[in-house]
Amino acid sequence: MLKRILNSFFVMIAFATYATAQTEFSVFEKSISEIQQALAEGRTTSVEVVEEYLARISTYDKLGPRLNSIVRVNENAVARAAELDEERAKSGARSLLHGIPLLIKDNYNTTNMATTGSSIALANFFPNTVSTQVKKLLDAGAIVIAKTNLHEFAYGITSVSSLTGQTRNPYDYRRVPGGSSGGTGAAVAASFGAAGMGSDTCGSIRIPSAYNNLYGLRPSKGLSSIFGIMPLSHTQDTGGPLARSLEDLAIILDLTVGFDPADPATQALESEPTPQFIENLYSVEASELRLGKLTSYFDSAGEGTRVAIEEALSWYQAQGATIVDVVIPDLAELIASSRVIGYEFESDLNEYFETFGSEDIDSLSKIFELSLFHDAIGGRLSQILEERPDEAEYAVSLEARTTLRQALNLIFETHNLDALVYPTIAQTPVFIGEQQPGNNCSMAANSGLPALSIPAGFSQAGLPVGMEFLGKRFKDPHLLAIAQAFAASNDHRRPPSIAPPLVNGQPPGPELVELIINENGIRLAVDFSFDVVANLLSYEIFVDPSSLQIFSAATLHIMSGEGDLGAAVLNLIGPASEQVSGESFMSEDLRTAFKNKQLYMRVFGSELPVAGKAILLE
Repeated sequence: MLKRILNSFFVMIAFATYATAQTEFSVFEKSISEIQQALAEGRTTSVEVVEEYLARISTYDKLGPRLNSIVRVNENAVARAAELDEERAKSGARSLLHGIPLLIKDNYNTTNMATTGSSIALANFFPNTVSTQVKKLLDAGAIVIAKTNLHEFAYGITSVSSLTGQTRNPYDYRRVPGGSSGGTGAAVAASFGAAGMGSDTCGSIRIPSAYNNLYGLRPSKGLSSIFGIMPLSHTQDTGGPLARSLEDLAIILDLTVGFDPADPATQALESEPTPQFIENLYSVEASELRLGKLTSYFDSAGEGTRVAIEEALSWYQAQGATIVDVVIPDLAELIASSRVIGYEFESDLNEYFETFGSEDIDSLSKIFELSLFHDAIGGRLSQILEERPDEAEYAVSLEARTTLRQALNLIFETHNLDALVYPTIAQTPVFIGEQQPGNNCSMAANSGLPALSIPAGFSQAGLPVGMEFLGKRFKDPHLLAIAQAFAASNDHRRPPSIAPPLVNGQPPGPELVELIINENGIRLAVDFSFDVVANLLSYEIFVDPSSLQIFSAATLHIMSGEGDLGAAVLNLIGPASEQVSGESFMSEDLRTAFKNKQLYMRVFGSELPVAGKAILLE
């Protein structure tokens, strides 16, 4: 085909985009309130909403970018949606979650779907009791559309498991999505559900929120029940939502927090008012805030992470907020001395198996003996089983938690702070297979204080950056209000390009650019394919044999905002090559340049000016 086109003696650019009009209502990036309004107005039904989410899962989770965020979809989701549509027509909506599909991390008990912890050991385990938080969601009319992958047994932050494998980050599928709730994070970011539930023992809600451009709250210990969530550490485990907006987060929290007789940690709320989120979401003026900048966590952060969060803090300061540099004496030692996961995991998991009726697998030691786990957690399991807990050391660690909490409370009181601020995680996500450094999870996890991660922007490489607020116990709604003041003027939510809206139930096709070049004796034909779903730039180039002696190279360049062509970002073909084909992962800069008509191909040859010939790709 390229040889035939070369017979032309002109430069032609043909551009084809496979896109058609969207349906009247699409779930893509829709908030809970937007879906609820469309349902109330009859512009869609819960059945249609579920079917579109299922189509997106089918298209983007196991195909296309293969995010691999879903363990299994709920085969009864459409039927439940139909029941809820009928109920709405007869008696109205139960709550703001009526008919809303949610994603549930696969360590929350569900009785009609297996609960696996993403381990092959529990592939067919059906607990005898649903978790408290899932029951509350179901009672509110929500639909469990799917259960999501996690770092096996929630014991890690890269989200790889023996049952489902590695979940990919939708902002760069070569990288990890964070963990352990990485499946929920990736799935919510890709609009596989309206929002999702995760658990956080040490960063497992907050890190996936940071890496997937989401909002995620690790609630105060005891604010919401962990009954029926597969345990990692009962004194440290929490459960809560990840969402694309603070309002969605607040809606779910209002329906899931509160006293539960089955979880002793929630006993404090039996006699106290339950914190309210929606009614307090817009209660903060940025000018009245005092925020503590935890300097040691900024000093250890990567440049892209640090710059994004400092810019966010600058916004607060510009509104009149007071930013106080804070140093917490002996923080590293306080955190190190208050770790308890190693003491609690085995006994907690064994008790869970007994309580919820696991017959085939009744202990962690049996899982280890049968090698029913992913190698990524093998070292930790081995260490736990070999080094049996020392009760005296365990008691010391629990007491150290009180000391840590007292130290943090003193910082709040001394500086009269509304919140401490720092990077959710110090480094951007690593490539799959690498170890993820930079975890800042322990301060909240070991103290029991609430921590909220919000989108703060993007790194130079186009990767999401999360900013974390640490607050006072049971002042969780105040954290959301602090964040809402920022989010109202700084919308950093950006959907991943590799999971765009479906067009008539199908992903959009690639954008094609065909070039025929005949310039000063240099004749070549180029086909480009920009596939946003696969996030790949593919190309094929044919140089006419008569041009080989005078043709040197062709390269891609991005034009700056000042109108200057930057350095070559990709060599397409070099000297003495008659025909080449190739593909390249599309970086955020490259995608943006193509979208904004700032991507150029530059052709070089002995008969051309030294600067070559620049051609806009459009």
